[in-house]
Amino acid sequence: MADVWSEARRDFPALERHVYLNAAAGSPTPRPVREAIDAFCRDIEQGGDLAWNAWIERREAVREQVARFVGAEADEIAFTPNTSAGINIAADLVAQDGDVLSDELEFPTVTLPFVHRGTKVHFLQCPTGRPLPEDFGADVAPRAATLAVSHVQFSNGCRLDLAALGRVKAGRHLVVSGSQSVGVLPVECRAWGLDVLASAGHKWLCAGYGASFVFVSRALLERRPAAMGWLSVERPFRFDNQAYTLLRSARRYELGCPAFPGIFALGAAVAYLAGLGREAIEARVLALNTELTERLDRAGLTVLSPLGRFRSGETLVAVPDPVRAQEFLAQQGVHVTRKVEGLRISTHFYNDTSDLETCVAALRAYVRTRG
Repeated sequence: MADVWSEARRDFPALERHVYLNAAAGSPTPRPVREAIDAFCRDIEQGGDLAWNAWIERREAVREQVARFVGAEADEIAFTPNTSAGINIAADLVAQDGDVLSDELEFPTVTLPFVHRGTKVHFLQCPTGRPLPEDFGADVAPRAATLAVSHVQFSNGCRLDLAALGRVKAGRHLVVSGSQSVGVLPVECRAWGLDVLASAGHKWLCAGYGASFVFVSRALLERRPAAMGWLSVERPFRFDNQAYTLLRSARRYELGCPAFPGIFALGAAVAYLAGLGREAIEARVLALNTELTERLDRAGLTVLSPLGRFRSGETLVAVPDPVRAQEFLAQQGVHVTRKVEGLRISTHFYNDTSDLETCVAALRAYVRTRG
């Protein structure tokens, strides 16, 4: 597989200029993504909306691609500009059912939409940095109607076993942010019992900004949405402004004219990743991440991320003065994210051993400057 990954690396021009270990913040895109956007821009430049019907057909093909990629049905997928939009759809659907159970590690997008609606959110304490499915068990956790979590934590990269969480949800809704996992770890929405999965496209999916989606289970699609637009309805081109019948599919959440560039970028990215294989990408990323943590350990640097079955593509490493550390690495052409505790290093399939060598060498040099 080494030749496959080397060839894939050449599809990312950014890697010719940077040691880019920052997919958890935002990933460079491969050439097919730009080509997909370019093709749309040429269409609209040369013909306005004359290609509208072709674009709509292409949108539906992308919906099918995304559904297959995350173990869903096409009518359960809606395109969104970002994860926050998807979580807000979830909050509108389930917040009135009762309390939400989350954990203290979560990114604000997962919890604030519920807090904003006045829903009580319980936060499980995670002193080890490892939320466990059994911690959410109905017999031990605070009573709630909804579980709201991330598949992978943005701070320390801890991976939650979603399949196990689905088995213990016990009639509660399961709302998940997949922004730090979709594109690098396989996800099976229906098989794992997810009710909502919202994911960004600009991180591990390598699709760029504005190329996101949400999965809404068929059970929740029976509920009336809080927002709608002229394209949320059956037969929109009747232009009836007095009566309507809502679409039964998740397309009801796409309120107006489609954001075609983001949708086509997402389709190109998903096709690219599917061509490499979800399981192959996971194995590649985890192997690189394992090599990274071993190199960090040999260099005498402290890894703060949970490893073993909790490992993901993200590694949090302790360093003095993370702000200055990030600046130092950037001067060496190494791009990572600073956190309060240290630096977050992300290994995606397009990285290689040379990236890891350069990063660890830069970290060792920085530590030496600190005396």
